[in-house]
Amino acid sequence: MFALHCTAKLRDRLNRPRKSETLPTSTALGDWYATALFWRPQLALLVNERTLIPVLMPLAPAVTLPERFGPALAQLLRRHGVCQRFIESEVAEMAEVAVVKTNNRRVVGTMNEFCFEATVHREQSGTADLLSLAMWLAQTPCGAIGYSTPARLLKEVVKAATH
Repeated sequence: MFALHCTAKLRDRLNRPRKSETLPTSTALGDWYATALFWRPQLALLVNERTLIPVLMPLAPAVTLPERFGPALAQLLRRHGVCQRFIESEVAEMAEVAVVKTNNRRVVGTMNEFCFEATVHREQSGTADLLSLAMWLAQTPCGAIGYSTPARLLKEVVKAATH
């Protein structure tokens, strides 16, 4: 179980009942934040609350975004070199999701910065590979996590959870 904290522009497109409060999260990585990027094609940017690790994935069809998120995250975690046991456990715990409002300004600020950086990087590099773009964003030092990178913090969280 985890909460998917969505911006208003994304919540409206998910067409799901909204919960006013979240239940305790059972995943090791914790809750996620998400917004829509109105590129062509439209994308969803999801950012982990604990590590700020970003995931980019196609938005369409928006109503299935929560169900498609687990496999997209598994692919990204494999690319980061995370062990399969951790990935399988995390994705299994993500089977139940509560779509809620955003409530952490630190994560929303980072998500907005990632939106800007992804747009600029995509325009300058011409890359259309979402996994490569997410990996590039994961190397961005973030003030919200003491100017560490999401990739480095992800490794620390996974190491602590598996030992």
